[in-house]
Amino acid sequence: MNIDHYENFPVASWLCPKPLRPPIAAIYHFARTADDLADEGDVSTAQRQADLQAYRADLHAIFQGQACSPRWAAQVFEPLRHASLQYRLPLRLLDDLLDAFEQDLHQSSYADRPELLNYCRRSANPVGRLLLHLYGIDDALALQRSDAICSSLQLINFWQDFSRDGPRGRVYAPRADLLRHGLTEDELRQCQDSPAARALIAELCAWAEDLMRQGAPLVHQIPGRAGWELRLVVQGGLRILERIRAMQFASLTQRPQIGPLDAPRLLLRAMLMRPQSNQKETS
Repeated sequence: MNIDHYENFPVASWLCPKPLRPPIAAIYHFARTADDLADEGDVSTAQRQADLQAYRADLHAIFQGQACSPRWAAQVFEPLRHASLQYRLPLRLLDDLLDAFEQDLHQSSYADRPELLNYCRRSANPVGRLLLHLYGIDDALALQRSDAICSSLQLINFWQDFSRDGPRGRVYAPRADLLRHGLTEDELRQCQDSPAARALIAELCAWAEDLMRQGAPLVHQIPGRAGWELRLVVQGGLRILERIRAMQFASLTQRPQIGPLDAPRLLLRAMLMRPQSNQKETS
């Protein structure tokens, strides 16, 4: 998993209600640090596994009212302890994130879309559910929409990062989709651009967009400024897909990005999102 993925989520910005900024920041630093342990630096897989196991032990310690190790205490676990006591954060969701990071250590490709979505269920969806938990929103439809948005953001990050993940030996395009387009995992690892590869990426982008549009009505369930922040998150994800389309789905060879110049467009599109507009509400 690439650490940029967590930049897709709102991190205690000015749009977030002030009382929720510390717990959101605590969740972010927990996920970001675990992601770094799994991915960053020149460290052996065995050491990464050991670090993540120690990290999980500290997580469970604070939930049991015990002391954690000093290694991550100040930046991660003391703020998370305070947030968990104040908001009763579900330990299971934090554990799910660590499961996904550990999975990255031994799995570098996926058989089909359900298997990849199962990974997203643990790598991305817990973040959205934790944010909903902070807002006291737990109805089934809201959770379903949150999962759709978060899984879409994770998929968009994958399609954005083909040129980064391939050289690292990771292929997030499901093998079933590769086979249908006559492609191999090695072609994606080597970032070999071709008409077939672009057709594959176009199809994968359509899948991610469909998921995002399924989840987008959630923006109208989130109160106040946080709902506006979620609008921008949704529109940011859709804008990356738009960038990939504009480069004719050549993201195996170049990484699409959005920047400050996209802000006015994203803000306008966020303002135009309306309830009861179905598929048009995110366009």
